[in-house]
Amino acid sequence: MHEQRIQQRFIDSADLSYQWAEALARPIAQATQALLACVTGGGKVLTCGEGASVALAQYVAALLVGGFGRPRPELPALALGADAVTLAAIVRRGDATDVLAAQVRALGSAGDLLLVLSADAQSPTLLRAVQAAHERDISVLALTGAGGGALARELRDTDVHVSVPSESAAHVHEAHLRALHCVCEGLDQQLLGDEESA
Repeated sequence: MHEQRIQQRFIDSADLSYQWAEALARPIAQATQALLACVTGGGKVLTCGEGASVALAQYVAALLVGGFGRPRPELPALALGADAVTLAAIVRRGDATDVLAAQVRALGSAGDLLLVLSADAQSPTLLRAVQAAHERDISVLALTGAGGGALARELRDTDVHVSVPSESAAHVHEAHLRALHCVCEGLDQQLLGDEESA
């Protein structure tokens, strides 16, 4: 029975991916263009998340700097919240919800892009980071779960929102990972051209 349940999880995941492909294709393409405009315009990508999304934020920053599918020049990206000493120093000032916003204010400039990942999109810490980005004329790319929660209400018309139509955090994280891979592949294609067939 256990093996059957495992197989069913893979089948369910494939079914969801198939169902979401059409709805997510356009916003993921817009996300790719937003990242491309940022890095080719001299900006950098600041990534952040909360909970399990912190790992995805660090992962995508690593892919942007280190490369994805093909060798290419490094792209400027930094995962906010990855430095425990900096986090402790900011928290010591008295407001734990300011830890990401403080880094956006310190490190961000107009022309940069803030990439925010959250399954439930309700975190006050992420909301403040988005607000700080807007104060600095930094565009936002948000990957969220169904509806986008409070985070979606903070977004501007010039921001990009990829909202996975699910309330399941596990499914949202899976879709975010797939979306980030699509974005990185799209960046490689835009920057390097189509890969020649083997």
